[in-house]
Amino acid sequence: MANYNIDADILMPFLPQGVELDLYDGKAYVSLVGFIFKRCRIFNIPIPLMGTFEEINLRFYVRRKVGDTYRRGVVFINETVPYKPVAWLANQLYKEHYIAIPTKHHIVLDNSIKSIQYEWKVGTSWNHIKVNATMDSREMDRGSLEEFIFEHYYGYTKISENVSQEYKINHPRWMVNDVTEKSVECDFSGMYGIPFSHLSNKKPDSIIIAEGSDISVDWKRQPF
Repeated sequence: MANYNIDADILMPFLPQGVELDLYDGKAYVSLVGFIFKRCRIFNIPIPLMGTFEEINLRFYVRRKVGDTYRRGVVFINETVPYKPVAWLANQLYKEHYIAIPTKHHIVLDNSIKSIQYEWKVGTSWNHIKVNATMDSREMDRGSLEEFIFEHYYGYTKISENVSQEYKINHPRWMVNDVTEKSVECDFSGMYGIPFSHLSNKKPDSIIIAEGSDISVDWKRQPF
């Protein structure tokens, strides 16, 4: 996950009704995320031939006050997968913002280092996010930026200017690895639009890698 401090005003058009930006030390962040869905199921039914695939997404962080507590969540600006049927089904079921373009990954694990690279093709050019990291995992530091980035367990979707949806994301607290080398090449304008174009030449404020886990997303989506 490559994380960028960004002007909060850029995110306002994407903000669902009923939530507010969640800030870290008074700053708004977007994250460019690469990961693999493995053995994906819908209603506990495997997706034939397409259950394992890369996803690259751009997301930002929000919170919603419910009673006396805040639910901390994410909003996806775009989610990229390699299969058109997966993108179509996700958009139909979830009203999200999936697109299908070529993607690939390269993962090497040995006794001392993990090397992970995700790539996606914009026009005729391959973009990437890649890291080398230690094999030893550790707990996230309390109050750290990496904890802020990962500890959001709700998703919010902007259905219209007046209607939003909320869903719950279930997974344990993830372990992280220390990044030793990193590289990001992303055509933010081509992928996400002119408002994000300046990020193409901006160094990420941080790059974080987590080990992941089994994840479930509650089917029930609550409009508000």
